[in-house]
Amino acid sequence: MSDTPDIFFQPDEAMIAASAMTDFTAHCARIAGRAFPTYEALHGWSIQQADAFWAALLGWSGIIHGGDPSPTLVGEGVEGARFFPGVELSYVENLLAGARLRGDLSAPAITSCDESGRVEVITWAGLAGQVERLAAGLSEIGVERGDRVVAVVRNAADAIVACLAVTGLGATWSSTAPDMGLEAIVGRFGQLGPRWLVTHAAQRSGGQRVDLGPLVKGLVEALPTLAGVIALDPEPLPPLGAPVHARAALDAAGQGASIRWPRVPFDHPLFTLFSSGTTGAPKCIVHGVGGTLLQHVKEHRLHGDLGPGDTLYFHTTAGWMMWNWLVSALASGVHVVVYDGSIAYPGPDALVRLLERERVTVFGTSPVYLQYLELSGVRPAEIADLSALRLVMSTGAVLYPRHFDFVRAHVKAVPVHSISGGTDIIGCVVLGNPNLPVYRGESPCKALGLDVRVIHGGATSAEGVGELVCCAPFPSRPVSFFGDEGGERLRAAYFAENPGVWTHGDFVELTGRGTARIIGRSDGVLNIKGVRIGPAEIYGALGDVEGLADSMALSAEDPAAFGGRRLILLVVLGQGAALDRQLTLRIKRTLKERCSVNHVPERVIAVPSLPTTHSGKRSERAAQDVLDGRPVRNRHALRNPESLEAIVAAFEAP
Repeated sequence: MSDTPDIFFQPDEAMIAASAMTDFTAHCARIAGRAFPTYEALHGWSIQQADAFWAALLGWSGIIHGGDPSPTLVGEGVEGARFFPGVELSYVENLLAGARLRGDLSAPAITSCDESGRVEVITWAGLAGQVERLAAGLSEIGVERGDRVVAVVRNAADAIVACLAVTGLGATWSSTAPDMGLEAIVGRFGQLGPRWLVTHAAQRSGGQRVDLGPLVKGLVEALPTLAGVIALDPEPLPPLGAPVHARAALDAAGQGASIRWPRVPFDHPLFTLFSSGTTGAPKCIVHGVGGTLLQHVKEHRLHGDLGPGDTLYFHTTAGWMMWNWLVSALASGVHVVVYDGSIAYPGPDALVRLLERERVTVFGTSPVYLQYLELSGVRPAEIADLSALRLVMSTGAVLYPRHFDFVRAHVKAVPVHSISGGTDIIGCVVLGNPNLPVYRGESPCKALGLDVRVIHGGATSAEGVGELVCCAPFPSRPVSFFGDEGGERLRAAYFAENPGVWTHGDFVELTGRGTARIIGRSDGVLNIKGVRIGPAEIYGALGDVEGLADSMALSAEDPAAFGGRRLILLVVLGQGAALDRQLTLRIKRTLKERCSVNHVPERVIAVPSLPTTHSGKRSERAAQDVLDGRPVRNRHALRNPESLEAIVAAFEAP
């Protein structure tokens, strides 16, 4: 990276003076008894005085809570620390209180759109009424605090209403998108022993209606702990082996009920999210009410400068943590827009037209979508009125300098915030800042309250290239992994490699300017077309395909591919098998049906063997390094290093 990269955007004095970051900095200065002339000074205080910083954020934000906020922090170290043990609060109470910030109950809270052109607007008053009625109806059928509720839902307003109703009762919400295969969903939800399933009956994609009945039926059969199914659509589901409760009936049962949202402890389970399944079954990552809310409020109001004047659209599905992040923006009085459908239907400019129609001020996207616009010839600035747009955020893959240039030239000359974090912390480690310049190809700053460093050779540093770690406690650290009673799996995932600090799983470059550049994942998760793919899901799906002895999923750089990389599958064939067209099609069809279309490789390549360590473990890292033309860091640990040359030869063969 150049020592003096181009400044892409420089905020002016008026923007800085009006930002929430400036107001919060003054608030912290009053508490600390000293000024913070730079963001670096504020960030240093936020990690050195973690208890004072998070207490200041709780007070400044106006988050509604009960109990005693003192002590702010108990325990030691990132692993052992717990925040606000005496605080009780309600996630839903705080999201619905966004209406007070907006100051107009008739203003839109959620606008729900789909590819057919259907638009539903829910006001703040309407949202409160819908959530209260559904929560009361759910309570009538037995949904209660501590229940685990899973959902297969479209990215639509009624999914958000269901999420708020469920969590408002003290139950825990876990959701996925309908386009994931049955086995992949069962691999996630089956671990939780859920009591309730929330579902839609159908989805639309590319102009086609997709019936979800068979998927729902398969889920009910595979989840014996279910007490019932909550159906959000009026369309009927097939006969199921569990009671079905229609939303209309639940709303009717809850009509006129008075709901007082129960407050729960700060670490009470709110969401269970899932890892991508790199080395086995996806991990069930439990996030608490307080940590999630506090982290999201910080990111929305401070780093994104989001508030009641904003309309936020972030392109996501209900199966990605950015959906949860988007929902939480209601707590800041933000008007949230959701969209269900294809980005290319009815035309390649579908999302651009949505941004124009809804007067979106903050657009959340990905490098994959920006590249899609470029390759499809869509130039938003030439075809749409984007005068309301003030900020573009991007995540899901590495945002390269060329992506910044495309936004400025063909979307709008606004700041672009490259943000990165993940499911593990339900938030960001590096992200934007309204008071700082944006450099091409870089994230403007480290997250307030997170002591983000790199570790290399056992030593941590505030600058340089290495494994991304966090060295100070932060409240959105997972409460637990579900089923991990002693915490051993959580410890092994984040603390075993580098004891005493949180190991995030990314390689990163931290600069002397305080900016960051994400280089890639360090845990084997593949990023294909902006979608995180866990190799273990692929291996599990192919376990019974006749003719395959073994397989390994990798990604190959391809500038012409969406996201810059394509999925490659290496296979070791069984005795007498040949990688003919029939076997190749069977492999691809199996992955599409059992996982998703994103799991289907562009190339299937036969190799004699896969790189294996002396302890018998396969090494995706070694194979990926040699495929990318990098030095193999663990060649000495391989018992068959000759396999690497064979992989290169097979890949380069015509």
